[in-house]
Amino acid sequence: MRIIGIDLGERRIGVAAADDRTGVAVPVDTVEAGDDVVQTVAQIALDQRADEVVVGLPLSMSGAVGPQAEGVLKVVDELREKLSITVHTWDERLTTVQAGRGGGGRSRSGATSRDALAAAILLQTFIDSRRSV
Repeated sequence: MRIIGIDLGERRIGVAAADDRTGVAVPVDTVEAGDDVVQTVAQIALDQRADEVVVGLPLSMSGAVGPQAEGVLKVVDELREKLSITVHTWDERLTTVQAGRGGGGRSRSGATSRDALAAAILLQTFIDSRRSV
């Protein structure tokens, strides 16, 4: 089973992937969000042959759903209608901060690798939470 992690940004989408054999999330790529974010993410899921999608939910530090999280939830609702696979949300608080500290190799730009790394961090925490259940 292949799971992809998605870190939605206003301009870029960070992508990470993991499979059930390894259980390790790895950064894959960062793509431009484009005009139709739902279609872009749906195409990523298709290209990655995803069985599940985990989308980072940008809650406020207090855990409240603010305007940014509401926008992501709207995208997630549309993805659930469009895709025939499970779409999860996962609290992504501090993943971009962790990604910035994590360094790692830079692909096209610092932001590019940070976005994909943030997607990998949120996907890994999602996978790890399943193991503890």
